[in-house]
Amino acid sequence: MSAAIIFVLLLVLMLTGMPISISLGLTVLTFLFTMTQVPIESVALKLFTGIEKFEIMAIPFFILAGNFLTHGGVARRMINFATSMVGHWYGGLGLGGVMACALFAAVSGSSPATVVAIGAILLPAMVKQGFPNKFGAGVITTSGALGILIPPSIVMVMYSVSTNTSVGALFMAGVVPGLLLAVFLGVTTWYRARKFGYPRQPKASWGQRAKAFKDSAWGLFLIVVVMGGIYTGIFTPTEAAAMSAVYAFFVAVFVYKDLGFKDVPKVLLNSANMSAMLLYIITNAVLFSFLLTHENIPQQMADFMIGTGVGVIGFLIMANILMLIAGNFMEPSSIVLILAPILFPIAVKLGIDPVHFGIIMVVNMEVGMCHPPVGLNLYVASGITKMGITELTVAVWPWLLSMLVFLVLVTYWPTMTLWLPRTLGMM
Repeated sequence: MSAAIIFVLLLVLMLTGMPISISLGLTVLTFLFTMTQVPIESVALKLFTGIEKFEIMAIPFFILAGNFLTHGGVARRMINFATSMVGHWYGGLGLGGVMACALFAAVSGSSPATVVAIGAILLPAMVKQGFPNKFGAGVITTSGALGILIPPSIVMVMYSVSTNTSVGALFMAGVVPGLLLAVFLGVTTWYRARKFGYPRQPKASWGQRAKAFKDSAWGLFLIVVVMGGIYTGIFTPTEAAAMSAVYAFFVAVFVYKDLGFKDVPKVLLNSANMSAMLLYIITNAVLFSFLLTHENIPQQMADFMIGTGVGVIGFLIMANILMLIAGNFMEPSSIVLILAPILFPIAVKLGIDPVHFGIIMVVNMEVGMCHPPVGLNLYVASGITKMGITELTVAVWPWLLSMLVFLVLVTYWPTMTLWLPRTLGMM
């Protein structure tokens, strides 16, 4: 009964158009103060202890690093390197866009940041070279979603905070699926370009490729700093985030010099705004999780689902459908923070690996970012391309279809996800 009241209350508040973070907070406070005897002191205490986690510090640092790189010319150099490597194949600049998104994803941790950084430069160039606007928009909107699967990933940090799963293991688990999804999107791009005869670029010489790599090397080295540092144990994922922010500042201001000292306060302010928004969502989600636990709802749901004999396959089908539906209304951070405390205990009881389930959630978030009505990447791409959401939805469907096929693959083939972290001894 209490579960029904909580979720109906949350749904009603969300349908009024109220921001999700405020809806969560109001749902919790209304229920706690009208239907339970929980003292207000314990709610206040939970607010502070809930976000008093070292891992949360990684979020503002990764946001800051991504903003320095977005404004600091790193994206342009990555695009030049990517197109020099694959631009001569069918799809040319489109394939270069997929590869550039994968590379930028490995240094930014954010999907919208990847769409903005790569799309703003690549889309005008693609239109100029004769690609239809729809084709370029489809490539960048979906490939930008790699930003939350290829580590580092802010969404993975949030899943870790919600479930106490190792951030390092999650990061390593995202590498193989991230690269494989990039291949899926690349093959879709190549096939459609070949089918419709879209332009290719002249094949770059090895000298041109070496120069493009040299120009982008400072940006690419950040991948080594973050992933190498975590793998070797030199620093934790949170310390890696802090290192990436310092390194990104150094590269943008002193090496590439695309960012002047006068621009730094603006980048810091943008990062602070974004971090404050995410931390506010986390705070309210922590309260929501506290309420669910207090009412014993996750345990009841786990017992009910296991009692129905639904099994691992059936549960994963239902979990995927639920997360895809949630993707219609909410952005990734909110989905992870609301659904992880509910679905995670059931997954663990059914014997599903916590790291594998985390990657399944992240891939669902990726799909959700690329379909209406609240697909965040659609809105970001719409701002760049000046295309309507309906038109963009039609443009992305071939890539979205390949992402759904990949979702099925990652759900039922756990070895793909777990092989690397196990091999590295992180699990």
